[in-house]
Amino acid sequence: MNPDLSRLQPYPFEKLGQLFKGATPPTALAPIALSIGEPRHASPGFVLETLARSLEKLSVYPTTRGSDHLRETIAGWLSRRFALRHIDAATQVLPVNGTREALFSFAQAVIDRAASPCVVSPNPFYQIYEGAALLAGAEPHFVPCTAATGYKADFASVPESVWKRCQLLFVCSPGNPTGAVLDEADFRELIELADRHDFIIASDECYSEIYFDEQAPPAGILGACRAMGRDDYARCVAFHSLSKRSNLPGLRSGFVAGDAAVLAKFLHYRTYHGCAMSLPVQEASVAAWNDEQHVLHNRDLYREKFRRVVAELAPVLDVQMPDAGFYLWAGTPVADDVFTRRLFEQQHVTVLPGSYLSRDVAGLNPGANRVRMALVASVDEAVQAALRIRRFVEAL
Repeated sequence: MNPDLSRLQPYPFEKLGQLFKGATPPTALAPIALSIGEPRHASPGFVLETLARSLEKLSVYPTTRGSDHLRETIAGWLSRRFALRHIDAATQVLPVNGTREALFSFAQAVIDRAASPCVVSPNPFYQIYEGAALLAGAEPHFVPCTAATGYKADFASVPESVWKRCQLLFVCSPGNPTGAVLDEADFRELIELADRHDFIIASDECYSEIYFDEQAPPAGILGACRAMGRDDYARCVAFHSLSKRSNLPGLRSGFVAGDAAVLAKFLHYRTYHGCAMSLPVQEASVAAWNDEQHVLHNRDLYREKFRRVVAELAPVLDVQMPDAGFYLWAGTPVADDVFTRRLFEQQHVTVLPGSYLSRDVAGLNPGANRVRMALVASVDEAVQAALRIRRFVEAL
């Protein structure tokens, strides 16, 4: 067996299952799950219709690079969304089966395990970053995201010796679980670091289309490159998905875009990886990327949920509106795992302990005494969950 498998920690939801062993929630209360970031708003009907109309194309093997139509559609969306001057659909865009698959396989393709590699990641973080690094033979270096830095990763704290070994930097903006957003100046600083130390930036932007101010959409790494006059997007790769933007988590459709030289190597890897997107999914993806009305409606639903849930919880918990995304990163009056189990036992509401999403570094776990609440359910269910959580906290 691959010896690196033994370095993997249990996935957060495995740990959550262990935490709930022997716990008995009240059967009189319907379960409300705020633990998993799985969008539960309705999928766009026109996308599902496009998928159904395309099913006969399942008789054809798809190519790994995807259709010209899909890549051109994605390039058009990127140009509109991030005001890009130019992006080459043929060489700077590559469809993938969701960002989870792509983030993991990207690390396997770009890491040189013979060079004592290091992968830098925010802490807390999406667990794929760590698993991808370990199975590529790299050592993760975790950078804390705390209230002191506005929940952005404190990259200024990273020693020069780490940057010298760094081959890949994972960034997540809007952040999972914190909701913090990097601005253009933040991206510029990271790009300059990548130039200086010759590493690649993997910018996970899968929550970029869930935000609250229509006049201030989150920045992205390709837009930052454009502002710097770098249409080659050197060392920069953005990851986007339809899962959150379009409420299509089961479609497994996303893309990577950026540095053509890096993507050429990634495409070569993927031809052996066996991960081509089926033609019906490609057709449905074209329909989704070409429409913004359903995305506007999606944001309206999240805006209403956050307004009502934060108003309910702020008097009793350390909780604020995130910059973007669909998570609340709430402080807890007791240990986060104790809070999570007792809330489940008493109110039948499931959240995720923040320490499960973080690692201890120098005696600090930035997820300790915090929980992640995914406001993915309906407005009414999310408000009901907030009422139960408030009752629970008031009774502590």
